[in-house]
Amino acid sequence: MKFTNLEISEVILCQPTVFQDERGFFFESYKKTTFSAAGIDVNFVQDNHSCSKHGVLRGLHYQIHNAQGKLVRVISGEIFDVAVDLRKTSATFGKWVGAHLSSENKNLLWIPAGFAHGFLTLSNWAEILYKATDYYSPEWERTIIWNDPEIGIKWPVDEINVSPILSTKDAMGLTLSQADIYQK
Repeated sequence: MKFTNLEISEVILCQPTVFQDERGFFFESYKKTTFSAAGIDVNFVQDNHSCSKHGVLRGLHYQIHNAQGKLVRVISGEIFDVAVDLRKTSATFGKWVGAHLSSENKNLLWIPAGFAHGFLTLSNWAEILYKATDYYSPEWERTIIWNDPEIGIKWPVDEINVSPILSTKDAMGLTLSQADIYQK
């Protein structure tokens, strides 16, 4: 596994070693000792499976209490995955990073607690698996609007040729300046 710190160094792109031959492929998507040695020494308590059709944009989601770190990977299709730093005392507060994750490249993205998370489905269909470091707590879930100009995420909407498809909750997200944020 190769670990690459992105522009926000706590967000890490994880590139597995893939063993492939005429029969198919094999790789370790998670091994605690390997991730711990790379500085991702967390305990995962929940696995989630999400499916989205072409053009669906989910996010930007986070929990103001019971903050979740997430290890995200795509098992079918392709997404553009985004993390936004919401830690008020961080030098990268309000900044974002993104990565293309797909069943083809098999990359994973580590997003630590204290970040909002979202993704845009680029393929006809995408299935996303992610491990979480805390349990889903709907009473603490918050949403920042996907196109907040203060954050300025460069979503690859030109790759989908449609307007992003949003849930009502995501369409009603707050701006960063209106949102609850982490004080640490």
